[in-house]
Amino acid sequence: MYAPFFGLSKEPFSIAPDPRFLYMSEQHREALAHLLYGLGGGGGFVLLTGEIGAGKTTVCRCFLEQVPATCSVAYIFNPKLTAHELLQTVCAEFGLLPAAAADGDGDGDGDAQGNGPDDHRSIKAHVDALNAFLLASHAQGRQAVLVIDEAQSLSADVLEQLRLLTNLETTERKLLQIVLIGQPELRDMLARPELEQLAQRVIARYHLGALSAAESQQYIRHRMAVAGTGAQMPFDGPALARIHTLSRGVPRRINLLADRALLGAYAQGRQRADRRTVDQAALEVFGARPQRAGVPRGALLAAGALVLVLGVALGWVLTMGWPAQTTAVAAPMAASSASSSSAAVTAASAPAATASASAPASASASASASASASVPAAGGRSGLPAAAAVAPAGGQPAAVAAPALDDPAALLAAAQPSQATAWRELALQWHVAVGEGEPCTAVAQAQLACLRSALGGLPVVRQLARPGVLTLRSADGQTVYAQLLALGERSATLQAGSQRFELTLPALARVWRGEFATLWRTPPGWRAEAGPQGDAKQRAWVAAQLAAAGQGGSAPLADRVRAFQVAQGLPPDGVAGPLTLIALMRLTATGAADEPRLGATR
Repeated sequence: MYAPFFGLSKEPFSIAPDPRFLYMSEQHREALAHLLYGLGGGGGFVLLTGEIGAGKTTVCRCFLEQVPATCSVAYIFNPKLTAHELLQTVCAEFGLLPAAAADGDGDGDGDAQGNGPDDHRSIKAHVDALNAFLLASHAQGRQAVLVIDEAQSLSADVLEQLRLLTNLETTERKLLQIVLIGQPELRDMLARPELEQLAQRVIARYHLGALSAAESQQYIRHRMAVAGTGAQMPFDGPALARIHTLSRGVPRRINLLADRALLGAYAQGRQRADRRTVDQAALEVFGARPQRAGVPRGALLAAGALVLVLGVALGWVLTMGWPAQTTAVAAPMAASSASSSSAAVTAASAPAATASASAPASASASASASASASVPAAGGRSGLPAAAAVAPAGGQPAAVAAPALDDPAALLAAAQPSQATAWRELALQWHVAVGEGEPCTAVAQAQLACLRSALGGLPVVRQLARPGVLTLRSADGQTVYAQLLALGERSATLQAGSQRFELTLPALARVWRGEFATLWRTPPGWRAEAGPQGDAKQRAWVAAQLAAAGQGGSAPLADRVRAFQVAQGLPPDGVAGPLTLIALMRLTATGAADEPRLGATR
C-alpha cells in the first residue's frame, strides 16, 4: 500500500520469510556456525534456542541450504507428537514408509507377516527400519540429519526416544545427527535431572539473543535497501532508537513496528516517521502504551520504594542522631559485602571461565555475551567459539581478541580443504547464504562478485580492509584455506573451522604466499563480461563517481581513472577494475552499509 509513496518497489517489513531480505547479524552467523559444526561433530545433539521472533527459522533455512548433498535431511516443524508418531514421521521424512509398508516387520525380507498398515507398526519396527537405513547411508558415505523445529513442544518421553536414537552407531561414530531448535524453555527442559543423559550428548549449543541498538539500525537499513535502493531512509535517528527500545531488538517485533509506523506516516502524508509516529504504532501493534523513557514500570516502582525507605532512614538519623558505633560496624560490613560480591562474581563467572578455557575468546563484548550464553547446563559440553568477528556496519574496524597461538602447523591442520566451503563461510559475513553449486555464481544474485588476488600480499589486503580467504600451503604442497578476520602491524587473526589462531606475520609468511580472495559489492549494472573498460553504462557510472571524488573534468576517462589510482596508491593502469571500483565506492559512500570490515589485532 505505502511502498510507492516512499519510493520502494515492495514493502520492506513483511514478516514473511522472504530470502531476499535475509540479514544475518554476528549472532546469527555464530548460530549458523554452530549448526554447521554439528554436521561434522560425529553425532549427538546440536541445540539452538532463542526468543520468539529472534530469527531461529532464518538460521535454520540458511543451514538447510548449506547442508551438503551427501546428507539426508529429515525436517520436522510440528513436534507435538507421541514417541510412536515421531518415529513414523522420521521414517516418512527419510522416505522409508513405502518400503516398510510393503514389508510389515521391517526386516527387508518382503514377507507378509507384518503388523498391518505402516502407521500401526510397532516402535521397534520403525527403529529397525531406521537403523537399517542409517547403516546403509553410512556404508555409502552419506550422513543423516534430523532437524526438529519448535522443539520446546517435545514431551519428556519423546526426548528420551530421541536420545535412544543416538545409540544407533558404529564402532567409529554415531549414525544420526539431531538438531533441536526451540524457545528458551527448551534449555530449561534439558536442565531437568531426568534428562541429564540427553544433556550430556549435546555437542554444541547456542542461544540467539536480541539485536543490539546498532544491529537493529543495520537491520532496518538493510531491509530498506533491498526494498528500494534509491529510497530515502524514512526514519530519523530518534525514531530508529525508539524502534529498538520498543521492539527490544527482536527482528519480528521490529518488522511489525516499522511496518505500522510507515503506514502511519503514509496516512499522514509524511515522508518520515518520527518518534511520535513510532510510539503510536507501538500502541496499535503491541496493545500497550510505551513507557516514556523506555524504563520498565517495575523498575520505577522499585526505585520509588527505595527512595521511600532511604527517606525514612534519613529522617530517623536526623531525629535520633547518628550512632557512634556506626563507623566501626560499617567497615566490617563493607568488607563482608565486598567479599560476598567477589565470591558471587567468581561463582557466576565460573561457567564462562570454563568456556573460555576450552574455546577462543570472542571478538567483541556482544560476542562475549553470546559465548557466555552458549555455556551449557551442568553435565553438558561447552559451545563453539564465536564466528568471524568483523567491524559493525558503518563503524570502525573492531579489535579482535584471539588466543596467542603462533603455530602455523596447527593452523594448517585445522584449515578448510575445500575452497568452495571457504567461499560459503565468507559469504555469510555479507549476509548471503550460498547453497550447492559454484559459490561465485551464486553470490552474483546478491550483487556480489568474487575477487582473487595472487599479487600484492599484505598491502593489498590492508587496502581492501575486508575479511577474506587466505590460500595456505604446507611444506609438502597441500593447499588449504582459512578466513582472515583481523590484521595488525605485527600479527594476524585467522579462523579455521571452529578454531581461531593468532600468528605473527613472519609465522604467517611460512604458510602463505600472498594469495587472497574476498567478495565485493558490485556497482549497479556492472557486468564482468563487459571487459576491463566496461560498457557505456558502466563507463558513465565510473565517470559520475570520479566527479564526486574530485576527479572530474574533460580529460579522457582512462586518464581520470589513472589519476584517481595514483591518489589512492593503486597500480595506475587506467582501468576501473575491482580494486579501483572498491576504493571509488568507499570514497563516495556508494557501497552497501552492511559490508564487513577487517578487524585490527591488538
